[in-house]
Amino acid sequence: MRIVAVCGVGVGTSAILKTNAERALDRLGLSADVSASGLSDIAAAAADAQVILTSTELADEVRRAVGRSYAEIVEVVNYFDVEEIGEKLEASIG
Repeated sequence: MRIVAVCGVGVGTSAILKTNAERALDRLGLSADVSASGLSDIAAAAADAQVILTSTELADEVRRAVGRSYAEIVEVVNYFDVEEIGEKLEASIG
């Protein structure tokens, strides 16, 4: 399983989201390769991803940048809320 965390630039916020997604996956007993990316690199970064994590504010831009993809775009409201991230990942990948 491959998950990509996306923010505008791909440095700060996506790194926080990546780390908290890994924590959430660990709590769920699931494993995945989680990486961070900026919006400008998301098409290549998510080419083989099953899930793309991003903010609600960036979701439409991510959809446009990725184009047709099999990856589910999961919108996260609070990048620091491991519970929220876990719930959304569990709903997505079960």
